[in-house]
Amino acid sequence: MSSVSSLSVLLAAASPSPSPSETPTTPAVPTLEDAQESATNAASWVEENWSTWLAIGLRVLLIVVIAAVLRVVVRRAITKLIDRMNRSVPGVEGTTLGGLLVNVERRRQRSQAIGSVLRSVASFLIMGTAALMVLATFEINLAPLLASAGVAGVAIGFGARNLVTDFLSGVFMILEDQYGVGDTVDAGVASGEVIEVGLRVTKLRGDNGEIWYVRNGEVKRIGNLSQGWATAGVNVTVRHDEDLDRVRRTLLAVGEEMSKEEPWNELLWGPIEVLGLDDVLLDSMVVRVSAKTMPGKALTVERELRWRIKKAFDAADIRIVGQLPPELAADADDPTAGVAAPSVYANTTSPQSERATPITPTTK
Repeated sequence: MSSVSSLSVLLAAASPSPSPSETPTTPAVPTLEDAQESATNAASWVEENWSTWLAIGLRVLLIVVIAAVLRVVVRRAITKLIDRMNRSVPGVEGTTLGGLLVNVERRRQRSQAIGSVLRSVASFLIMGTAALMVLATFEINLAPLLASAGVAGVAIGFGARNLVTDFLSGVFMILEDQYGVGDTVDAGVASGEVIEVGLRVTKLRGDNGEIWYVRNGEVKRIGNLSQGWATAGVNVTVRHDEDLDRVRRTLLAVGEEMSKEEPWNELLWGPIEVLGLDDVLLDSMVVRVSAKTMPGKALTVERELRWRIKKAFDAADIRIVGQLPPELAADADDPTAGVAAPSVYANTTSPQSERATPITPTTK
């Protein structure tokens, strides 16, 4: 028995003992005390930070709600303002003809453009400010973001300066109501009737029907021929020996008759006036006739005035420059009146023709 015990002791001493690295490891089973400690730590962490989370969430929610409500209120206020602008009809110099200047399409496009710009600017400012406030609530450093935005804005401004110039010019043009749909304008680079007004481009229809696309930033000066009123002026040239009082009475009678007929009573915004003599020459006198008309209708009124003045002068026997006197007018219908007398040189047997015949040289 003792030998067996000695042998087992020797075998145990001879066998190599395993190294600590070779010792098999068994996963540690968490005890109930460990789980309880972890739960306690999590609960204490949540308890310490929940008030901060709640405060941040409420602050973000409050910022978003206030921004949304403010945006809706501002947009509605802008819409009501634009609608009120459309309903108001301005008078022109205190006259009752101010409504004739109001073009429905022009006012509609102008109000839409102004409303769109104002609503877009208001939305951008309100929502942009709200976004920055939300980022600041999360304690995010906004300095790099603002610096990057500034650099990007400067780069875009230099790269698209023509676009920015066109846009800003269009905004001020619409706000100042420099011209609108239906106006006849001279923009320098092109002229014609305005058919569409945009923030970047204005469309003009020329006299021959062509359409011009004019960038608002390229317009350095604008001449609006359709705002306010226009002036129709006619120069009447009569002979130097005509009775000026009779000429004046005839012209006033023409103007009075024309102002009572349609559609000239609507196109004429004032009485036709004889301003007096514009020029006095040796064989003629120039009488100036003027009238205030509806915008864009001056040429139409001038043509009608010339037509009526010529007929009235013929009826009143008032001669204009270039017209033959009555005693010579009867001979004007003779077809031979302008034919010169026959020349004696046309007859080859006349003494004049014989004298003009060259002498034939004689040969010896």
